Amino acid sequence: MKLKRYSNKSLSRQVVSLMTACIILFIVGTGILFYVLQTVNAEYIQKRNGIVEKELLLDEIYEQYNNVFLDARGYIAFGNETYKDKVWSREDKIRHDISTFKDLSSSKADEKVHTDLVNFTDYYFNAIKPVFSNMEMDGSRDKGKQIENEITAQVADFRDSVRSYSSALSEKLDENVNALAKEQSILQGTFIGFVLVFLLVFQKVVRSIIRNIGKPLADFSFAANEIAAGRDAIISVDEGRGDELGVLAIAFRKMIASIQDKEQELMAHNEELLAQQDELQAQQNELQETLGLITKNEKQLTRRNELINGISTSLDKNDVLKSIVCNMSSLIGADRGMITLINEDAYSSFGISEYGVQQYRKNINTGLNERLIEGKKPFTVKREQHVSEKGYHENTNYSYDLFLPVLSALQEVDAIMVFSRYGSAYIEEEMSECETLAKQISTSLDKIKLYEQTEDNRRLNQDILSTIQEGIQLIDQDRKIVQVNQQFCDLFKPGSKPVHVIGSPWERWSSEMDSRIAQEDFLDTLEKALKRADEEADSEERTFTFHKKENNQVLKVYFEIIKYGEEAYGTILVFRDITKEYEVDQMKSEFVSTVSHELRTPLASVLGFTELMLNKPLKPERQTKYLQTIYNEAKRLTALINDFLDVQRMESGKQTYEKKYVEILPLLQKVIENLEISTSLHDIRLLAETDDLVIIGDRAKIEQAIMNLLSNAIKYSPDGGKVLIRVYSKKETLSIDIVDEGLGIPQESLKHLFQKFYRVDNSDRRRIGGTGLGLSIVEEIVKSHGGHISVKSEYGRGSTFTLSFPKITLKEERTPNDGHSKKLSYDIMVIEDDFNLAELLRYELVDSGFQVSYFKSGKKALQKLKQSPPDAIVLDILLEEGEMDGWSIMKELKGRPELKDIPIFVSTALDEKEKGFSLGAKEYLVKPYKPSQLSKVIMHTLLSNGKKGQIMVPRPSWEAERSL
Repeated sequence: MKLKRYSNKSLSRQVVSLMTACIILFIVGTGILFYVLQTVNAEYIQKRNGIVEKELLLDEIYEQYNNVFLDARGYIAFGNETYKDKVWSREDKIRHDISTFKDLSSSKADEKVHTDLVNFTDYYFNAIKPVFSNMEMDGSRDKGKQIENEITAQVADFRDSVRSYSSALSEKLDENVNALAKEQSILQGTFIGFVLVFLLVFQKVVRSIIRNIGKPLADFSFAANEIAAGRDAIISVDEGRGDELGVLAIAFRKMIASIQDKEQELMAHNEELLAQQDELQAQQNELQETLGLITKNEKQLTRRNELINGISTSLDKNDVLKSIVCNMSSLIGADRGMITLINEDAYSSFGISEYGVQQYRKNINTGLNERLIEGKKPFTVKREQHVSEKGYHENTNYSYDLFLPVLSALQEVDAIMVFSRYGSAYIEEEMSECETLAKQISTSLDKIKLYEQTEDNRRLNQDILSTIQEGIQLIDQDRKIVQVNQQFCDLFKPGSKPVHVIGSPWERWSSEMDSRIAQEDFLDTLEKALKRADEEADSEERTFTFHKKENNQVLKVYFEIIKYGEEAYGTILVFRDITKEYEVDQMKSEFVSTVSHELRTPLASVLGFTELMLNKPLKPERQTKYLQTIYNEAKRLTALINDFLDVQRMESGKQTYEKKYVEILPLLQKVIENLEISTSLHDIRLLAETDDLVIIGDRAKIEQAIMNLLSNAIKYSPDGGKVLIRVYSKKETLSIDIVDEGLGIPQESLKHLFQKFYRVDNSDRRRIGGTGLGLSIVEEIVKSHGGHISVKSEYGRGSTFTLSFPKITLKEERTPNDGHSKKLSYDIMVIEDDFNLAELLRYELVDSGFQVSYFKSGKKALQKLKQSPPDAIVLDILLEEGEMDGWSIMKELKGRPELKDIPIFVSTALDEKEKGFSLGAKEYLVKPYKPSQLSKVIMHTLLSNGKKGQIMVPRPSWEAERSL
């Protein structure tokens, strides 16, 4: 009873109790069925194990007897003692297994089989013992075979009996399996019946729960709907229930009573609220009118804010003007309008065609605009609408134009605004508001004007800074970059623009600058210099010098304080590239050192040996030796001075070259012969790998260049060795390699090798001596001949200097005297009426390697020209009287396509160069002039322009290849 009362006090307890009872019932029934099933299975397994064990033991006995039968026959047949021993040993095993079978016997059939086994065993072994004994005594096998035949029938009966019993055991196993299956089927049916019974019980439990809980809840739901609909509700749930539903029923009844009480109060309040609603409706109408006015003002303010934002958020004049005209049109409800600046070509329009805009701007200073500019006050004009404005309207309509001036700070009209509105006039309040907005627009335009002036000044300052070759950097008091020029960016931040650098703080730009400077204490030096410049305004120590890492560029920094009045604004730093000055200073120092060393050494020898010869009596051979030494040192001084003079002439552009055809091979042989006399340690070899051994140049200068290089190869191979001179052709060049096995050149010195006065900083080379001018002279000579010099070297292994000159390809030209001779010549035609001068010119040209034909008559020369054009013509203007003059010949030649490209060199006493050049003269020489000048000009022109005639003469190889 206590448990029932405890359950009835809670719905959850009731449900839990019923569900628990169902679960316990299901668990108990299932447990009983499971126990029965386990018992049946255990009994079956026990019976099966007993039968299987008997079968196995009987099979073992049967197998042992088979082996005994075989062994006994073997002994009787062969008399082998081993078979007999096996028979007696298996007897014990058989009797032991028969005894075990007896223990397993559980039925009369089992006992009968046991008895048969014992009897057969006794019979068999008692029967064969006499046989085995007789065979041992007399060895007679016939008796054994007779006994064996007698027991064969008993053995067969034994075997049949065993097999019959084994079959009975198998049938018994099958019976046990069938019995087990039958019992399991009964148990499964019982379990299914139990489940069905359990489900029926569970259904009744659920129905009980629904009846006790669901129905009262449905009643509560119906009652709640009735109350919500305003009708009376009846609660059928007993309040005496002790569970939650009973408590809920009491609460529902109290709620119904409370709702009925409140309903009366709400009715009274409702009447009062209806009266207040009428009063609020009147107030709402009043507020609606106020809201409309506020909304209108809000829209007006919004448009005004848009106007102010449009003119204040941009500094682009066109954008600001566009924003003004659009926002003003929206603000005052204008249908079209425009704004235009008076003194600038800037305007913007809204709803106006480009033609109308240009028409208005063309008459900006006339009509109503003149009235506006003079009066400086806004006004309106009423006018009849133009046909283009009326659209589809047929009656007379009017448009109202508002003219607004925009005054500058000096109260001058800067801009004019005109707005047109159809159908409604502008009131005084709108005009006053527009005048106020015009003042704000004026402020914005003044701000833009100041910005443009500032930008123009900034661009002007930047352009001025960019034209300065030095790097300029302006920093403020916080050392932040205010302004730089492009040269500064190129020095310390290549690829960037000033706009990328301006605004960088001290930490950034100083670290970037420090990363490109070679000196480790650069930042400390810069810091001290800036600090000194700030603290000591009159200090003169405002500079220092430093080197850049990547190109060893030398820069000098100048500091200057920038002040506004008495207050310091910042510091300007000027970075000047003094690399060339620095190198010149170093070169001067090197030059002085070199000259002092190179001049003093030979002078000391000259003075010393001269003093000896003057002050001491010497033997003739001694005097000769001393004089030879003085002569050699004097030659050394002369060569040194000649080098200095050559450098000076080359730098001033006064070096002249007598260029002619030069065969390289004889020149090289001559240089080698001259140098072999002065050395016995070096093996100088010449290797020619081409037949194209002719170039155009000054023989003496080319010989000087090769002499310098070969002398260096010998001089910088102090231990001797092989010196190879290799001549070969490569495409359009003739190259000469001078290879030595000497000291070699460090890689870092190769790029400075051809600088004047530069010498490799090495004690071995300092001991060798030299001015450092030889290679710079060689480079200048080679470049003047259109060539190139290069060097490859492996330090300690030797060097290779390569000279490359433009190659000249020779073509064979036959002559009447020698059909196989070769001439290095172009075909030149000389047209000159003065025989002596013609002979002089012919000798000069032939000596320079040209083939020359001479004509005194202009007509004959022209006939020859048409038959066989030469490569160049030397033409006199004043020929014999009655002959064609030079002008006529030039006109005739330039008028023929096949002859117009032949270069003409005028040689005359007339100083009419302009006319000569206008008619196509290549050069105009006024008599008298040096004949060598003529040959140089012709040679230079032909080598530069190529051969234009048809005669087989020398020409550059590249042109020959191109003509193919």
